[in-house]
Amino acid sequence: MATLKQVAAHAEVSVQTVSNALNAPHRLRPDTLERVNRSIELLNYRPNRNARSLRTSAVELIGYCVPSWPNQTHLVMDQFLHALCAAAETSGRHILLFTAPAAVDGMPTYDDLHARRLVDGFVLSQTETHDPRHGWLKDRQIPFVSFGRVWKETTQPGPWVDVDGAAGSAMAVQHLHETGRRRIAFLGWPQSSGLGEDRLAGWRDRCTELGLPTGGLVVRCAEDTIDEGARATAQLIDSGQPPDGIVALSDILALGALRQLGDRGLTAGADVGVTGFDDSPRASVVSPGLTSLRQPMEQIATELIAILTGTRNDVPSERLLLPELVIRGSSAPG
Repeated sequence: MATLKQVAAHAEVSVQTVSNALNAPHRLRPDTLERVNRSIELLNYRPNRNARSLRTSAVELIGYCVPSWPNQTHLVMDQFLHALCAAAETSGRHILLFTAPAAVDGMPTYDDLHARRLVDGFVLSQTETHDPRHGWLKDRQIPFVSFGRVWKETTQPGPWVDVDGAAGSAMAVQHLHETGRRRIAFLGWPQSSGLGEDRLAGWRDRCTELGLPTGGLVVRCAEDTIDEGARATAQLIDSGQPPDGIVALSDILALGALRQLGDRGLTAGADVGVTGFDDSPRASVVSPGLTSLRQPMEQIATELIAILTGTRNDVPSERLLLPELVIRGSSAPG
């Protein structure tokens, strides 16, 4: 493998000029930069990443702990992972995937990866209240950024990018209201879920603004499963005043609602409007298609990488992005 000195000799420039071409190309004249890059390509030069990382605070290899989802495939996080890898590669970096136990038990894995210079920083997901990773990484001055906020804390423990779930639920309510729905229910998660409470608040606030009832229209599901979505929908239908619209916290719960409506001889979109959240691949293949809120995964991933690497000065360290309502047959006007 060629050395830095060999590249400099081939391009007839100084070693510092080659270093500038790699680390600060804006300092060079275009013709000089082109000559150095041509020599780098011809000699197949590859920088010593470890040495470079020790000299600078550059984040080049990024660690990401793959979430564990027992007994199910989380299709939305799969989409996020692909987007994250693509965003990193676009910026000339790469993602190192790993697994680790939850909470404090997983910190030795993070410690080992960074100590061995296998990664320079981390993207975190599945953030939890009092998540030990943030403080541990901050104390050691290891760069990190989170996909998702940490709930029930007065200040965020580090930089983050998230999707505005409250605004998304409000958009779903507004859409169902515009299609003539006047009793719009909400299928949610247990109160321990900060994300679930955020989306519930968006539903409640918009219903209140529109003068719609909210009492008796919230059913909390013990798990994010199709069976739980079906059970919750059955509970709503069997109540004295069944809903004509359902905002589900996730696509999985919404699919359960569609199944229960079909079992009862009701038609989603005609009898009851249904919306989900995440716009997972299943949303477009069920019949009728499921109206859902799409998270901007490519933008999320791009901004996470930009914050972590400091490649764009115009990106704030906290970013709340809006989802997009994708309308399909499950919420068609009755």
